[in-house]
Amino acid sequence: MDKNFQEPAVISGNSFAIIRGKLRDMGHIVEPAAAPLVERVIHCTADFDFAHITRMSVHAVEGGVGALRNGCAVVTDVHMVRVGISARRLSALGGSVHCFVADEEVQRRSAADRITRSAAGMRLAAERGLLTGAIVAIGNAPTALYEVIDLMASRRIRPALVIGVPVGFVNTAESKMALEACTSTEWIVTAGNKGGSTVAVAIVNALLRIAQGVASEDVD
Repeated sequence: MDKNFQEPAVISGNSFAIIRGKLRDMGHIVEPAAAPLVERVIHCTADFDFAHITRMSVHAVEGGVGALRNGCAVVTDVHMVRVGISARRLSALGGSVHCFVADEEVQRRSAADRITRSAAGMRLAAERGLLTGAIVAIGNAPTALYEVIDLMASRRIRPALVIGVPVGFVNTAESKMALEACTSTEWIVTAGNKGGSTVAVAIVNALLRIAQGVASEDVD
């Protein structure tokens, strides 16, 4: 094996070249604004279905990038999403990342109200004033996504962007459809059952790269 192929920059560059070539072969044209996000999701999943099922509101990328450049909070449903987000890039823009799923108060409320900890975590984030103007990244729990939608309707909370890409079979596709129907915030979804924490992470990190003017294939 050529030793050059062990270099991170070469591996990354070749990976994105393969992804773009495959998309061309498929005849799939990704909107320029969405391309860095879709390519990064495919890069982390090796699943080209995401080229077809990734959907977003008209100003989703613009809204997310603008919020990050303004030093917004990023609120996640689970720690797997939180730890995957580039803390270095986020802090350089003045932002912060939050997840309350393991918070003692959230655990108490979850048991008392018979709701998931991820949903209770979103309620707590709202009470602490973290959701308005934030990026909400949900990669695991449809219940958290439904909670955010309810909070937007009942409390008029306005995140800058909601990334709704939970994975699974119970209310997963339905929660994404409910988000797509929202007109009060920008949104990104992966239609159907596919998604996951790695997908949510990939989207946030792609937005961070755009906000900092870094190309998708550049190595951290």
